[in-house]
Amino acid sequence: MSNEYAILRVRVTVKDADTLRALLRDTRPDVGGRIGQDEDGSLSFDAYVSPEKAQALPREGVTVTTLDYDAAATGRARQAEVGQGDRFAPADAVPQGLALKVKDSKGAKDA
Repeated sequence: MSNEYAILRVRVTVKDADTLRALLRDTRPDVGGRIGQDEDGSLSFDAYVSPEKAQALPREGVTVTTLDYDAAATGRARQAEVGQGDRFAPADAVPQGLALKVKDSKGAKDA
């Protein structure tokens, strides 16, 4: 894994809403999902950041826990689980729209 393009998934926990607003304003992390409130009143969220940005997040009232050291690879693995094509289209569906209909590998001349 190259650190040049590494994306980490981290859990950021802040002590209160004011700290959260300041953190988001200053660092602008890519927030993944909604912000949750813990029983003790602290707030937490997952973020996708570079290793450098992850090091810049911790400050007074903020803790950062790394959940995934290569979130990009995890995302690619999840994308591989998704099928190809339109599973809702009937097998005999005729394509619609502006395009060339290609009958063979020679090109669209015979279309």
